[in-house]
Amino acid sequence: MAEPDVLPPLPSSVLVVGSGGREHALVKAIAQSPRAPRLLAAPGNPGMAMEGALCRAVAADDITGLVELAREEQIEFVVVGPEVPLALGLVDQLAQAGIPAFGPKADGGELEASKIRTKRLLQKYGIPTAPAAEFDEVAPALAYLRERGAPIVIKADGLAAGKGVIVAGDLGEAETAVRDMLEGNKFGASGSRVLIEDCLTGDETSLLVIVSGRDYLILPTSQDHKRIGEGDTGPNTGGMGTYSPADIVTPELWHQIEQEIVRPSVEGIADEGIDFRGTLFIGIMLTAEGPSVLEYNTRLGDPETQVVLPRLGCDVLELLWRATHGCLRGFDLQVSTRSALCVVIASAGYPGAYAQGDVIGLPEPLPANVAVIHAGTRCDDQGRLVTAGGRVLGVTALADSLQEAADAAYATCERIECVAKTYRRDIGARQLRPAR
Repeated sequence: MAEPDVLPPLPSSVLVVGSGGREHALVKAIAQSPRAPRLLAAPGNPGMAMEGALCRAVAADDITGLVELAREEQIEFVVVGPEVPLALGLVDQLAQAGIPAFGPKADGGELEASKIRTKRLLQKYGIPTAPAAEFDEVAPALAYLRERGAPIVIKADGLAAGKGVIVAGDLGEAETAVRDMLEGNKFGASGSRVLIEDCLTGDETSLLVIVSGRDYLILPTSQDHKRIGEGDTGPNTGGMGTYSPADIVTPELWHQIEQEIVRPSVEGIADEGIDFRGTLFIGIMLTAEGPSVLEYNTRLGDPETQVVLPRLGCDVLELLWRATHGCLRGFDLQVSTRSALCVVIASAGYPGAYAQGDVIGLPEPLPANVAVIHAGTRCDDQGRLVTAGGRVLGVTALADSLQEAADAAYATCERIECVAKTYRRDIGARQLRPAR
């Protein structure tokens, strides 16, 4: 992809699409740009409003409404946070309206919207990944399960709000998962096809890669804690906390992952005719045989974004703008040597049933190195900040060491008032032995 001779001036108005912690973190980072753009968020949340963003009640999956909003507000740049509007073609529609947007078009978004599409690409280009087969009928799927044995992984092909992957410990559980998806309509159209793949073992990590055609920049490493319980117990969640950098990715391993996974992924996507301009979020299992790809996501991770962006010493708005315009090559991605740690405060009962509407009291003032990122909040009729989701807040601290960041984040968590709050007290323990 040839680079233009001149990068267009940075935008003076930016719309961030989404309402979660990732989008609040993006708003916060973009607000710090020397360009000081006018900021809008749709639908946004109270945390984004506190950053100075004007929140408009347009849903993230309302593609027509978002394009109309961008036109009405004379938005010069749109940053798309969640995966659903990407898969629905928001960036395509904005391009037709002449509005630049950070995020892949629908053909790139399909790499997250279809696990089968991604698996085919990985296999075609020889990128390390688990052996797998795809099915749309129960009988051959069950026969394959019996052939491969357990543990084994069953994945709904389409988007399922992070719940479409079942790691089955025995054949009975695996067969139930297959029947639930293909016969029971558990995930609707998303589960009308399934991918059954061998279960990889090892440590899991991920990389956020800013891609612009065949050019890319790898963002700082991070490590997520997906399970609800301390010691990595209980069901998976959207993420209960994270930290950066992740020492598990050594310089040697970083080089291996770039050469064997990142570069061939970017090249393979381009060879498929996809002009990908956005974030390629690569989930990786560090097996005894080497790193292997679990999945692609096509947007920034949540809560990884909350610890990665604060460690960047460059203008995040310029980074995203350059990637969108094919001018990524040569950009100075400055990364701080400091450590960041985020603790997610959730509603009691999450990831199962949980109440909403509990009043939240935030401490004032916050320490200079701590930010409270809103993920599931709203203001009630009395103007009080209340819970409005499973994951409610992300308390992120930046400090000279990971231990200092953990201490600052947890001290702030303790000061937050909310009757139904719950959070893990061992975020970072993998790197901070012994655990807190």
